[in-house]
Amino acid sequence: MSKKIQAIRGMNDILPTDSPVWQYLEGTVKELLAGHGYNEIRMPIVEQTNLFKRSIGEVTDIVEKEMYTFEDRNGDSLTLRPEGTASCVRACEEHGLLYNQTQRLWYTGPMFRHERPQKGRYRQFYQIGVETFGIGTADIDAELILMTARLWKQLGIADAVTLQLNSLGSNEARAEYRAALVEYLSQFKDQLDEDSQRRLETNPLRVLDSKDPNTQALLKDAPQLHDHLDEESAADFAKLRAILDAAGVGYEINQRLVRGLDYYNKTVFEWVTDKLGSQGTVCAGGRYDGLVEQLGGKPTPAVGFAMGVERLILLLETLQVIPAEVYQTVDVYICAMGDGADLQALLLADKLREEHSWLRVQTHCGGGSFKSQMKKADKSGARYALLLGESELADGTIGIKDLRGEAEQQTVAQTELASWLTEAMV
Repeated sequence: MSKKIQAIRGMNDILPTDSPVWQYLEGTVKELLAGHGYNEIRMPIVEQTNLFKRSIGEVTDIVEKEMYTFEDRNGDSLTLRPEGTASCVRACEEHGLLYNQTQRLWYTGPMFRHERPQKGRYRQFYQIGVETFGIGTADIDAELILMTARLWKQLGIADAVTLQLNSLGSNEARAEYRAALVEYLSQFKDQLDEDSQRRLETNPLRVLDSKDPNTQALLKDAPQLHDHLDEESAADFAKLRAILDAAGVGYEINQRLVRGLDYYNKTVFEWVTDKLGSQGTVCAGGRYDGLVEQLGGKPTPAVGFAMGVERLILLLETLQVIPAEVYQTVDVYICAMGDGADLQALLLADKLREEHSWLRVQTHCGGGSFKSQMKKADKSGARYALLLGESELADGTIGIKDLRGEAEQQTVAQTELASWLTEAMV
């Protein structure tokens, strides 16, 4: 007997019992973005490897350790996208969407990183990303953060997430701070954890992200990033904070927040939670004004964020804030028994859908006794079972059984069914 083929480790199926929650989250985000004037863009899953090496940075963990890279039949090096920003920039530049224009865009889909799978962190994971181009002022940074704050309220998780803010400054200011940090940490190189020793040579700002307690203790006396901010970045950061203060959005300034990608400058932010253990970041982003030029385009200011769908769903489930109706995918279930009843049931269902596009109607197929059909009606989650037998066919009526309440079974004329359901389903 041949061995069963299973999903690749860290790449998970989304089952029918889970997909309603995904649809609820994605639908809520989509409606919010539409209300702010953002348009959807869809990019390929596979890109040229150099796109990510040039954008993310060759000495980042993602490029060095985590990318799924392979050669195709033409010998070209291709990579499953590990994040969406670089792909979005490539698509916009390729199709002429950036020069002398502003864009507010969003996308969703799977990303791929070869990491050790754990709860909330997978090798194929889904993100919803938002990117804006052509606006260099702090008000657009604020809009993105205010938009996410509104989303948390709509989802019922606002009390479980905290906003962390930082400014990395200009590329020049960042380089100045990097030199000061390297000079300080070099004194203690032998006391740093292994990853931080390596990063000190390649990407020293990532040392600030270290989870090692000894390294964190050494960082207490390290130079402060904001002591090296350029005047423009400091002014932008002050304006952003003033807008958030006026809007009543709380935040914490975290000068060790640097993000893991090389392309960020000025504002960076994360929404974090303490409800999910070590996987506490549910949404993160920032400004990347140099990336378009870095990938061959004209200088273009840009800022965006990405949110992890799996982590947000895990948070919704942990907090038990998913509305019960999310799981209800059927409103009425039609059971039929007798000659011609199955045909009449299909026709009746089609008529109900035509008259009420909002009504979710499922018709029993495959035969069986009324008892077995009623079991399936109950299992479907429907609120009402519609019963169509020989007597109902003869007199043009239909039986209605309340599956979720105590109401007695009743019979109505088929011609009055649509209006009855309209009143009952309100």
